[in-house]
Order: sequence, then structure tokens, then C-alpha cells
Amino acid sequence: MRTVLLIPGIYNSGPAHWQSLWQARHAAVHRVEQADWSHPVCDEWVLALDAAVARAPEPPVLVAHSLGCLVAVHWATRHARPVRALLLVAVPDPLGPNFPADAHGFAPLPAALPAAGPVVMMSSTDDPYSTPAFSAQCAAAWGAEHTTLGPLGHINAESGLADWPAGWDQVQRWRAQ
Repeated sequence: MRTVLLIPGIYNSGPAHWQSLWQARHAAVHRVEQADWSHPVCDEWVLALDAAVARAPEPPVLVAHSLGCLVAVHWATRHARPVRALLLVAVPDPLGPNFPADAHGFAPLPAALPAAGPVVMMSSTDDPYSTPAFSAQCAAAWGAEHTTLGPLGHINAESGLADWPAGWDQVQRWRAQ
């Protein structure tokens, strides 16, 4: 089965986060490690993602959450390595009022993504780091299939998703192809 690379956001994904639960249960699921989880610099995080994609034995499925989504879209516009698919979950607005002050270099966002495989974006109606309008705008600009999941906050451990079977089902469809 195809490799899955998890791209967490600022502060990493804790043990109860669906990304961590997926990694604990599946040998082919790997986390892109960052040198500094508390003070992200876009260019440095993009380089770490590129190195992880380069190490994958075949084009991986990328699964990004929060700030990791911004890393993934910046990476996609700078590097030509192939990926099987990209799942963007809870894309934050880098110009929004709640965007972490310790995160640097993430704006402006790419206006478009190169055609490199399917892109699915999932958002909630009450994400403190985004708005439904921002999510819809990003999905349209990036050519992503967009699903609004309802009131799930930042689609993280606090959202009560446990290992988030619906998200894993999407990843499994791509891994099987």
C-alpha cells in the first residue's frame, strides 16, 4: 500500500489527534518532522516536506492539517515531485485574526496549484482559524473538491473525531489506486 505523509500544523498533532492515531495504527503512515514545531518558518517546513516526499518509495498521499495545509500548497508550487493525492483539512487563513504570531512566511498563499493529482479540502463551519468563505475561495483557486463538514471547530482532537474514519476512508481510496 502507498505511503501516507502526515503534515501537522504548529505545535505538532498531539496523541489524541486523528493524525497521531492514524500513524499509530498504520505502518505506512509517517509524519513529516519539523525542527521547530513552535516557531514555524514556511521555507524551512517546505524543505522538510520536500525531503520526506523524496524519501517515499512511490508518490505518496499527503494529508495536511491546519498550518500543514499551507506548507503543502507552498510546496506544491515550488517542487515538481509527484504525489498521489493531497488532503487539506482545516486550512487556516494566514491573514486571519487568530493566525499564530509565531508562524512566519505563509502569506501570501499561492493563487493556484499545479495539476498534480486530486486535491480534496475539508473544512468546518466554525473553525476559529478560518471562515467558510475563505475555505470556499481557497478550494476554488486550488481546484480542490471541497467538503464542509459542519460545526467541527478546527477538525482536531477537540472536535471529538477520534481516529476520524471518514477522513481515513478518503485516504484509503487513494492508497488503493
